Amino acid sequence: MLTESSLAFAVARVALEEGAEVVLTGAGRGLALTRRAARRLPGTPDVLELDVTEPGHVVSVRQALETRWGALDGLLHAIGYAPPACLGQGVLGTSWADVATAIEVSAYSLELLAAELRPLFVAAGGGSVVGLDFDASVAWPGYDWMGVAKAALESLARYLARDLGPDRIRVNLVAAGPIRTVAARSVPGFSSFEDVWGARAPLGWNVTDAEPVARACVALLSDLFPATTGEIVHVDGGYHATGA
Repeated sequence: MLTESSLAFAVARVALEEGAEVVLTGAGRGLALTRRAARRLPGTPDVLELDVTEPGHVVSVRQALETRWGALDGLLHAIGYAPPACLGQGVLGTSWADVATAIEVSAYSLELLAAELRPLFVAAGGGSVVGLDFDASVAWPGYDWMGVAKAALESLARYLARDLGPDRIRVNLVAAGPIRTVAARSVPGFSSFEDVWGARAPLGWNVTDAEPVARACVALLSDLFPATTGEIVHVDGGYHATGA
């Protein structure tokens, strides 16, 4: 979670309202922003440092959660980053170093966290991993290599669902419509999504309202979907299901 506009903030708020115990994570220079935003949540949840490019951080988070709870019921993967060269310039000519960063942070980190936290899920008798997605079945303006990273995330979630299923760990993604977050503002041409989404989505769409996305995530984190895994749930007002 970064700021109050983050989807993760909305998910944490709804989860807390539903009685969950929540720990947040933040990274790098954004850690202070995460701690500030945490104070706007009920009970001011604790914030742990987690940079997924630093393996030691992942181990430290697992140890902290093990000490605190001894088990884990749910994990929200709300992590994504692509260097500026990966966005708004097409996919031709981007360096592998930049592409690798986008894929490592935005996709591989899901496996990294799931594998490290697996023993805590096993101790709980199973659980739920939910990742935030943006429909990677089509090419979007300006999204470029982040779109490729999201495609990797979608594929990875299916394989994790297969491999973690025997431990009763469910892995699902929520493909959200565009919401005005810090991450969204970094995508060149994001306003073009805003212009068409509400008109085309059968249920309409409000780019400032993260509540529908948060409720879907919390439902998947709960025990209300005990036999659903490897799924991508679209929370986009129905935009994905309509033609031109």
